[in-house]
Amino acid sequence: MARDPLAHVVDAPLFIVPRVLDGLRAYRARAPSGLLVALADTLLAGIEAHPTKFWVLRQFQKTLEQVADEDAPACAQIHGELEQLMDVLGIRSSDGVLGSTHR
Repeated sequence: MARDPLAHVVDAPLFIVPRVLDGLRAYRARAPSGLLVALADTLLAGIEAHPTKFWVLRQFQKTLEQVADEDAPACAQIHGELEQLMDVLGIRSSDGVLGSTHR
C-alpha cells in the first residue's frame, strides 16, 4: 500500500490578504504550463473558503499525481513551480508532499 503523502502534513491557517491573491494572479499570468494555470485557478477559486496549508497541499498533490509519469526534468520543474506558489502563499514546508529533495 502506498503511503499517503498528506499523512504527515501539519495543518496551519493561511493569511489570505489582497497581496496574496495578487501574487496568485501574477503567478497564473506567467505559469509555464496549462496544468499550473489550472492549479492557480483552483487556488484562486478556493483559497478564501479554505485558507489552510492542508487544503493547498491537497491541491498540489492532485497536480503531482497528474505528472507522476513525466520524466525527471519535467517533474523537477513542476516541483520548483510549486515551491514558488508556496512562497506566494507563505507556506514554509510541504511536510514531504513535494518529496525529500524539496521543502
